[in-house]
Amino acid sequence: MVVGEHSRDNDLDVNVVREKKMTNMRASSADEAIRLVPVKALNLEQAIEFIAEDELVEVTPKSLRLRKKVLQANRRPRRTEKVLG
Repeated sequence: MVVGEHSRDNDLDVNVVREKKMTNMRASSADEAIRLVPVKALNLEQAIEFIAEDELVEVTPKSLRLRKKVLQANRRPRRTEKVLG
């Protein structure tokens, strides 16, 4: 499923079920509060406008879901942008 937006063009593969491992090493920025953006409730038209070319909108009687066309991350074509010099 699509679980969020990335600030760049590329996609991040994440496993939302797995817990992030906590270590004894703390970063200096760990004291800052994390601000989570609230969930956007999309209707069907907004979901269709939001998706990229490699994504689908699943429509069920109870919900709308955004997901990738190809679910396995290793089988998805990679976007490679060639910079012409």
